[in-house]
Amino acid sequence: MNIAIEPLLALVVGILILIVPRFLNYFVAVYLIVVGVLGLMHHVTLT
Repeated sequence: MNIAIEPLLALVVGILILIVPRFLNYFVAVYLIVVGVLGLMHHVTLT
């Protein structure tokens, strides 16, 4: 079973922003860091 992490993470972050909007900056920062790390890991494993 191959689940794409980025769309799932985006969905979770979007729901959390709706529930707790005052933490928007933290959610966006964590999302960008995770997506960036996953992108780098994916890029490294392909080369």
